[in-house]
This record gives sequence, C-alpha cells and structure tokens, in this order.
Amino acid sequence: MDCQISDRSGEDRLTIPERGQAFSYPLSTTDTGTYATQQVQSAPLLVRYPDTALRAHGNYAVHYNLTMPLFNKGRLSRRVAIALDTPYKQDRYSDRHYFVDPPLGPVFFRGPVRVGYTDDQNQAQERYFHLVQRQGQQGEPLVTLVLRGGERREVNVDLLYPPDATPPQSLSIRTLE
Repeated sequence: MDCQISDRSGEDRLTIPERGQAFSYPLSTTDTGTYATQQVQSAPLLVRYPDTALRAHGNYAVHYNLTMPLFNKGRLSRRVAIALDTPYKQDRYSDRHYFVDPPLGPVFFRGPVRVGYTDDQNQAQERYFHLVQRQGQQGEPLVTLVLRGGERREVNVDLLYPPDATPPQSLSIRTLE
C-alpha cells in the first residue's frame, strides 16, 4: 500500500505536532482495538475455522510504503522523531496509547523496517532496522530530524507486515522537548 500521509487529502505536507506532543497512525487494528476510531484494519478471513478468532489478525504480508512530507509551520527549529510502536490494544480512547516500561509481554512484532530520509546535513539516507517489539512497547526512534522553521522534509517508512505479528502497531510522529 503506497500512501502519502498528509494534513488533508491532496496536500503535500504533514504538519508536525506541537513541542512535547505526538500523533500516531494505526497500521494494524482489530475489532476490539480501534482506539475509538471504529476503523478495523484487518481484512475478513477468506476461510475461518470454528476455533479461530474473527478478524483478530493483522494484515499479514501487506506492504506498507508510507511517505510523510513533514512540515514545521513554526519559526523555531524542532526535533522530530519517527517510531513504530506496539501499544496495548484498547478501544476506549482515540487520543492516547498505553505503554509499559520495561515491556514484559509477549513479542507482538518482529520484522524488518526500511526508513528513507534526508538527514540534517542534506544527505540522502536509507536505514534498515530489524525490530523486535513486545506488547505495550513504545518504539525507539527510527529517525530523529531537526526541522528548521518553515522547513518541509520527506520521510519514507517501508515495511512488509510480518505474518507472525499481533496487532496493534502504529507509526508515531513526536516533536521532542
């Protein structure tokens, strides 16, 4: 799934959150874990056996190729971090994720992620990560950038949703303090 994430359809920018704030885009949700959005992102199974869960799986083997044209609308420079998170599944709140430190639950995500971006010295970078995340784990930043006031810079996150992953996962953009 090739997708540009932007403020509004047809726009070519994604305004970063205010300092100390974050927002997230769910990559894989289920019937009982939509973060109060009611958006179930697990496709119905073609064949379901009586002893299996209904839409409790992720979108296994879906290729996510996500481009974010990050934009700093302010005048001051801001440090922005992009991370893949594996928050606790919940369906009550749309404005928060729940994490534990240290994460002690089972492994919910294990797989490669590629990140492409232009670094702070204007050099094209491509980094590969093999992530192993447990239930309730807030991900470490895949990339941290300093965006000057008025600057726009693209970040691309590319992954194949692993067949043994357990939802939910989300892509988070955080403006650091």
